[in-house]
Amino acid sequence: MSSASFRDFHRLRRLPKSPKRVLIIATRQIGDVLCTTPLMRRARELWPEACIDVLGYDKTMGMLAGNPDINQVIESSEHPGPAEYRQLIRRLFRRYDLAIVTQPSDRAHLYGLLAAPKRVGIVPQAKAHNWWKKWLCLHWVELDYWQQHVVVERLRLLPPARQASLTPPAAEPLPAQLQPFVGQGRLVVVHATPMWRFKRWPVSHWAALVSDQLSQGHKVVLTGSASHQDQSLNQEIVDRVQQSGVGPIGQVSAQLFNAAGLLSLGQVASLLKAAWAYVGVDTSITHLAAACSTRTIALFGATPPTNFGPWPQQTAVAEQMQSVWQLRGEPDSSDQSIRLQTVGSVTIVQGPGQCVPCRKAGCQDRFDSHSDCLDRLPATAIMGLLRS
Repeated sequence: MSSASFRDFHRLRRLPKSPKRVLIIATRQIGDVLCTTPLMRRARELWPEACIDVLGYDKTMGMLAGNPDINQVIESSEHPGPAEYRQLIRRLFRRYDLAIVTQPSDRAHLYGLLAAPKRVGIVPQAKAHNWWKKWLCLHWVELDYWQQHVVVERLRLLPPARQASLTPPAAEPLPAQLQPFVGQGRLVVVHATPMWRFKRWPVSHWAALVSDQLSQGHKVVLTGSASHQDQSLNQEIVDRVQQSGVGPIGQVSAQLFNAAGLLSLGQVASLLKAAWAYVGVDTSITHLAAACSTRTIALFGATPPTNFGPWPQQTAVAEQMQSVWQLRGEPDSSDQSIRLQTVGSVTIVQGPGQCVPCRKAGCQDRFDSHSDCLDRLPATAIMGLLRS
């Protein structure tokens, strides 16, 4: 037994044996919510008769639609005003026997303190920020952005599980305009639109990849949110593909569909389950593709895969609590400009450079920065992966 497992074992003995009401606090972004679903499943396995609720941001809780392991979702604004805070406190105050705090933030731990007399939680590494959170918790797990996967990190808050799978939102019927793209030939789903600039792959690379797939007779659907950024980026890809000469505009339109802003998360799950392959950057939809057991090619730059690589379904949770991914993949034998690692249906592709991954916001360490490792990751390498 590793030292971390030994410490977990002794602290976990303090947990209540049969809590009647449990609150899981998942107040972060949508990908983090999905990566918390194995914890929800584990809580349901341990306490099948308990009422298990989840507190999270209103724009992220769609990822839990139809989740069979929870009873209720409590939605909050990411930045509540005084009136909403008062309402939320009245709703939470001492309504639960146990609070599971899956984020290290001050606010998440204060929610846990208000909600339940007993708590477990994720805490930051710095003593200046974690001492009082440890004091409030029966059991805690320290962040480790380099070696510990977020799925394992959350699972360590409860007695060990042997394996873990993410639970995607319940599938929903696709809109009529997408029906011709499903069940007729190979469908490739592409998500080119991360929230931050430093996680982007160049538009020219996406257009080359999409054009290559269309030339092989495949159908391609571009996913994205309703934001102006996502819609304009996808439209730029479509325009470049149409200008590439891959085929007449009518033929391209029959093979390529821009679904930005048109689909719920449940519909995206349906699309991914029908897809032959998915290609995307470091974003929540890439995690969802892996959760749907779709063949997933994930383009990673600054983010350490050890911490936030897409989690392959039915993956064993090692006793030593190590990540399923390495910091860097092995150089590809046919293209030394990329590094590859594959587990199950998921392949992570990293670009060149000894600085990869740096865990900074791009080369200039700001959200609107470029990332040289992604800029230098060639489209031909991804084409080759899809043909293999």
